[in-house]
Amino acid sequence: MKNTRFILRGVLVALAAALPGVANACASCGCTLTSDWESLGISTRPGMKVDLRYDYLNQNQLRSGSGTISPMAAAAVVNPGGNAQEVERFTRNQYFTLGLDYNFSPNWGINLVVPYLARTHDTLGTASDGVAAGAGGGQYKSSLSAPGDVKLLGRYQGLNAAHDLGLILGVKLPTGSHQRSGESTDSTAPGSVPIDRGLQPGSGTTDLILGAFHVEAINQDWDGFQQVLVQAALDASDDYKPGVGVNLSLGLRYQGFEGFAPQLQVNARHAQRDSGAQADTVSTGGTLVYLSPGVVVPLGDRASVYGFLQLPVYQYVNGVQLAPRITLSLGLRYSF
Repeated sequence: MKNTRFILRGVLVALAAALPGVANACASCGCTLTSDWESLGISTRPGMKVDLRYDYLNQNQLRSGSGTISPMAAAAVVNPGGNAQEVERFTRNQYFTLGLDYNFSPNWGINLVVPYLARTHDTLGTASDGVAAGAGGGQYKSSLSAPGDVKLLGRYQGLNAAHDLGLILGVKLPTGSHQRSGESTDSTAPGSVPIDRGLQPGSGTTDLILGAFHVEAINQDWDGFQQVLVQAALDASDDYKPGVGVNLSLGLRYQGFEGFAPQLQVNARHAQRDSGAQADTVSTGGTLVYLSPGVVVPLGDRASVYGFLQLPVYQYVNGVQLAPRITLSLGLRYSF
C-alpha cells in the first residue's frame, strides 16, 4: 500500500509540475473551486449525492501580463501582425451547475456535471481610444442564457483499503451552443454579429479529462485533499480549438466545531492560448492562483450548504484580458 500511495503522489507531483506548460482557453473565464470534496474518498457508501451550485464572476478589470492595464493603454497596444488590441469593458458571468454523483461501490463512482450560464459582455472593439468606440472596430454587446457543455467523470478509488487515493477519467461533451450572436454597436456594421468563440456557452469540442486525487485525515479534527485535472480537446470545431488545461486544488478543513466546518483551498489554473482561425490566439490563456476561504454548514444528516470566496493572489494573462477581482460560490448538497 505504501508503494501505491507513493506512486499516486508521484502522479500528482508530476501533473502539478506540468502546470506552467499546459492550460485551457480563456484563463479567467471560469471558477476553479473544488466543491466535490465530499465525493473524493470521504464517503464511499454506495448512493447518490446531488449538488446545486451558483457561481458569480464579474470580469471587470483589464490585465496584461501580471499587472493591470488602463483601457487607454490597452487601446495603444499593437499585437503581433500589426493588429490593434480589442478593449473589452466587462464580462459578467453567472453559472448554475447541477452535479449528480453516484457511488456504485467503495471503489467506483461517477459524476455528471450539467451547467447553465447567464453571461453579459460589452466591448469597445479594436478602434477605440479606451474611452469611446471607434468606427469599424467590431464592437458589440451580448446577453445570453443557455446550457453549457456537460461533463461525465468516472472515479476509481480502490487503490488502497482506505479509499483515499483515486484516479479520474472523463469527457466533456459539446452540448452547449457555440453559435450564439450579439448586437453590433459599430455604426459601420449594424445588426447581429457572432459572439467571440471563447465567450460562447460551449466550445463545440469533445474534451478528454484525466485526473488524480488524494484525501487524508491529518488528525481527529483536520483533514485535507489534493486534486489535479487535465483537460484537452480531442478535436477542433469550426476552426476553433481550446487549449489544453490544468486545474490544481489543495484543501484543508477543520471539523472541530459543532454546526459548521471552515475550509481553505488554494486553486490554480493554467491555460494555453486558443488556436484556429476563429480563435483569439493572442489574448487567451494564462496562469491564475486563488486563495479560497469558505464554510460548510450541515443541515441534518443528509444535507449541507456551503459558501466560498475566491480571492486572486496571482494573475498572469497573455495579451490583454478581463479578470475578476473576486468570485462568489454558493451551494447546496444532499445525500440520498
